[in-house]
Amino acid sequence: MALNADRIDKSVPIPLYFQLKKIILDEIKNGTYPSGSPIPTENELSDIFKISRTTVRQAITELVQEGRLYRIKSKGTFVSKPKINNEDFITKIESFNSQMARRGLTASTEVLDLKVIPADVTVAKFLNLSENDQVLFLYRRRFANDEPLVTIKTYLPYSRCQDLINLDFTTISLYAELGKSDDTKIVKIQRQIEAVEADSEDARHLNMKKGKPIHFFTSIGYNLYGQPIEYSLARYRGDRNVFEITVAPE
Repeated sequence: MALNADRIDKSVPIPLYFQLKKIILDEIKNGTYPSGSPIPTENELSDIFKISRTTVRQAITELVQEGRLYRIKSKGTFVSKPKINNEDFITKIESFNSQMARRGLTASTEVLDLKVIPADVTVAKFLNLSENDQVLFLYRRRFANDEPLVTIKTYLPYSRCQDLINLDFTTISLYAELGKSDDTKIVKIQRQIEAVEADSEDARHLNMKKGKPIHFFTSIGYNLYGQPIEYSLARYRGDRNVFEITVAPE
């Protein structure tokens, strides 16, 4: 659909900047402006739609803040890569590799750390252990098409999971290994999500700037007997991930 003034309706009580946002998003979705391509300048959009540059700037600024567009100084405004919908992370118990494969993406994993450590107060609380009990600590960075998306710190009771210490989790699925025994198979997960700012560790591992948004998940995985087996802290890049949930009336 062509960009023309008729697509802005000044007779309705919908803000002009919001109408322009929708038009730009529609053009991105229908392929007029693919990922990495420039959109028209503020002056061009102002002339096309017969609206002020202030209105155009507000629409573009919000799209930049939402991660739909990005600016390059002295070059213009460009279309961002589409965010990866990670709805399955919330609604299903399955591996990261399976989630990415279903979206046509190639997943890979880097193990940043794997060791036995004493449980601190928080870890002990969520795993029903005593403070200083041994836990297996697994720290991974996960990629889609070689782009870092998330870091995950996982704590497991060492008494139940000691055989995992010698495994190569760059290629092995943690849930698949845990699923080999009813004692450790995860059958239920409780997740909590909050919005936080990226810290220096996020910036280093996720190739992002400090202070940018992070989707922070706390997860507790339970076995068949209702016992906590997994305590994980996942930090997803806010600019590259979206989480969608479908709800229906009871």
